[in-house]
Amino acid sequence: MKIPDIIIAIDGCSGTGKSSFARALAAETGFLHLDSGALYRAVTLFAQERKLISAADEVSPGLEAELRSLDLRFGPDNRTYIGERCVEREIRTMEVSSQVSPISALPYVRAFVDGILHSYGRDGRIIMDGRDIGTTVFPQAQVKIFMTASEQVRAQRRFKELEAKGESPVIGEVLENIRRRDRIDSTRAASPLAKAPDAFVLDNSDMTLQEEVAWARGLLQGMFSIR
Repeated sequence: MKIPDIIIAIDGCSGTGKSSFARALAAETGFLHLDSGALYRAVTLFAQERKLISAADEVSPGLEAELRSLDLRFGPDNRTYIGERCVEREIRTMEVSSQVSPISALPYVRAFVDGILHSYGRDGRIIMDGRDIGTTVFPQAQVKIFMTASEQVRAQRRFKELEAKGESPVIGEVLENIRRRDRIDSTRAASPLAKAPDAFVLDNSDMTLQEEVAWARGLLQGMFSIR
């Protein structure tokens, strides 16, 4: 599919499958896919390894200074790196998931991650997913999509994802993590999760990934008169 050199912003709650959808749509359009959530997860992993966040989610003030030494980026394979170390697997654990929302609620963390994201978005032709892409990071994005699904569906998806990685999740804990992240993400002072006024809503509770991509294809064809 040939479309202009635009930015496509995909936002939504935890567990809606934003990254899978964005990757599939990137393959369809030839755009670069960037997962902003991966960067927040990497900062969380960094804080955990530096003992800068406690089990009670108390973040040390020292994290702000420590971020100056954090070499965080997407590699040529589009995976997440801290320095030369690929951390893609470590950042997808339940341990990181349980503390990413308190970390990502910090204004200086959001400013740090936004700086990285802006550096990738200068020339367009990107699909970026997260929670505030269409409202804060790229409010000028030409296409904005807000994804949603029921809590139960999202919890089941995350449960299966963790099982596939060899973890032993408990469905009740996964569901509570989903609810907790929704609450923190939607009420934080810095760039809360919200649907942009001009975003198209995609409720994928009962959709396959292929159906989601077909929906997006129809949206783009209609917007840009593509045949």
